[in-house]
Amino acid sequence: MTFELQHTDVNSAARAGLITTDHGQIETPIFMPVGTAASVKAVQIPDLENDVKAQIILGNTYHLYLRPGLPVLEQAGGLHRFNSWNHPILTDSGGFQVFSLSGTRKMSEEGVVFHSHIDGSKHLFTPERVVDIQRTIGADIMMAFDECTPGTADYGYARKSMEMTHRWLKRGLARFDETEPKYGYKQTFFPIVQGCVYPDLRRESARFIADQGREGNAIGGLAVGEPTEKMYEMIEIVNDILPKDKPRYLMGVGTPQNLLEGIARGVDMFDCVMPTRNGRNGMLFTSRGIMNMRNEKWKTDFSPLDEEGVSYVDQLYSKAYLRHLFHSKELLAMQIASLHNLAFYLWLVKEARKHILDGTFSAWKNEMTERVGRRL
Repeated sequence: MTFELQHTDVNSAARAGLITTDHGQIETPIFMPVGTAASVKAVQIPDLENDVKAQIILGNTYHLYLRPGLPVLEQAGGLHRFNSWNHPILTDSGGFQVFSLSGTRKMSEEGVVFHSHIDGSKHLFTPERVVDIQRTIGADIMMAFDECTPGTADYGYARKSMEMTHRWLKRGLARFDETEPKYGYKQTFFPIVQGCVYPDLRRESARFIADQGREGNAIGGLAVGEPTEKMYEMIEIVNDILPKDKPRYLMGVGTPQNLLEGIARGVDMFDCVMPTRNGRNGMLFTSRGIMNMRNEKWKTDFSPLDEEGVSYVDQLYSKAYLRHLFHSKELLAMQIASLHNLAFYLWLVKEARKHILDGTFSAWKNEMTERVGRRL
């Protein structure tokens, strides 16, 4: 994987760049739709390509490992062939999912023993095992196995957790460097900065991660319970240290405002389940604000779903029709809302990139941040 830094905004840390992988190029800043279990929920691949215009999607190591399982993925020739997405894929390490199973897992220096949420079966994830699993999944970008420290963790816990994440990283890197891809194309491996909300820990972790000299780096352990302003502070601290010639991936974040603020602080890559999860529950994000499609006010509003929207669903369907579908519990409601939200998120980062290249990002970002947070 290579990264070309094309332009940096003069009034902020916002950047435009180009990531090149064996499955294609990615223009940054970029939002990556989350395909947890080999699919972006309610969205077909042609719509992801042609309507949403996604350039890269995510898979989840924990979920794919459990189902369909590694033998199926290996026989298929990897996740790209299994789900017919012939563009870049990033897999997270499963760390967030494993550590969210607080009642059914046991952590040690070796790794984490956990019980499947599907059938209760017992499994072990180690830094080495997670590399092997992601080799089999076949992602273009693989993530290190880390502990996602809660945003409310005390300093002592946060330090111990960060130090173990660093030790696990060295083991994971060693395994990655001694193994080869399985399907004839290159894979890369991103370390993850941790350190909770403590500036000295974040600086220490960012320096450690930068010293590994990998093709890209990630920022983890944010948007997990800490105040939003604290998250922005940690991003600034970390991005002051992470190398400028490598892409920076902020994991699991977030709202349209979060994306704009993250871009302004030098983040290149984002992912979040919010556009699809919130969409399935009737929340639409637009360039004018947020719509709750279950509200009575849309009952006889036959205007287009989003007059400024870029998805085909925005002009094809009305607000009244989508509200009817949600109240009727029709599956089509979830598909329409997911398509709209994903297309909006990809439009938002594309617009940000355009304004970075034009030198007008800061003024545009300030106006857009205020607009997208309104309740309509």
